[in-house]
Amino acid sequence: MRTLLLPIILLALLIVIPPFMGIAWQNALVNVLIASLFALAFNLLIGQAGLLSFGHAAYFGLGAFAALHLMIAVEDGFPFPTPLVPLAGAAVGLVIGLIAGYFATMRSGVYFALVTLAIAELFHSLAPRLQDLFGGEAGVSSMRMPWSGIIFGSTLEVYYLTLTWVVLCALALWSYTRTPFGRLTLALRDNEQRVRFLGYNAHSSKVIVFAISAMFTGVAGALLAISNETANYSLFASDVSAQVVLQTFVGGSTIFFGPVIGAAAFTFFSF
Repeated sequence: MRTLLLPIILLALLIVIPPFMGIAWQNALVNVLIASLFALAFNLLIGQAGLLSFGHAAYFGLGAFAALHLMIAVEDGFPFPTPLVPLAGAAVGLVIGLIAGYFATMRSGVYFALVTLAIAELFHSLAPRLQDLFGGEAGVSSMRMPWSGIIFGSTLEVYYLTLTWVVLCALALWSYTRTPFGRLTLALRDNEQRVRFLGYNAHSSKVIVFAISAMFTGVAGALLAISNETANYSLFASDVSAQVVLQTFVGGSTIFFGPVIGAAAFTFFSF
């Protein structure tokens, strides 16, 4: 119960205090929440599975563009609730994560990291040339559409939407660590050879972990797209991947909420 007390108090403060803050602070909190989810998703890979990715910006960017294309469809009349738009980022992140993870996890150590970096750089190079998908150098823009009486026109409304998604995803990631597969993930980090001796398919397990991490990263990217209503190919840049690596290690990759501390610190200092 004591371990849950601090997160509950923090959540209560995040719910109660923002309406009394200025727009700049509300926007800062939105960015902190998005960075925190990105870091938590990344930490599933490095902190629990022991897989260091230098290219997680790929799934962050893909999640953002998937959300924007869905938002454009909603603008054109497609009946889809705005609060569920991050599901597009989750779906794209999961699918691309499965494909990329299959090839990346064939290697380990520094070779794995280099493959993930190469995948992200591939998207970064192709995005300016793929006008229909990524909008070229100008990127893609859309607008948040009203839903059920909520217009999503204010920063505060976007903040509460972001908070809801981040809390749900954080709970899902924490619950994952309590499952048998979550324990297997830790075993892959500690002794992959023993996992193989026990009869588990280590490669398939790593692919699944990679895909789950990419899925939640896609949600973070989608939330950024909803907040900014625009995205361009710079989301695939190597500095985006490097930033989440630094945030995770500064906050502490061995503690579940450690990356949140690093993400909050880096994001606040960047304003």
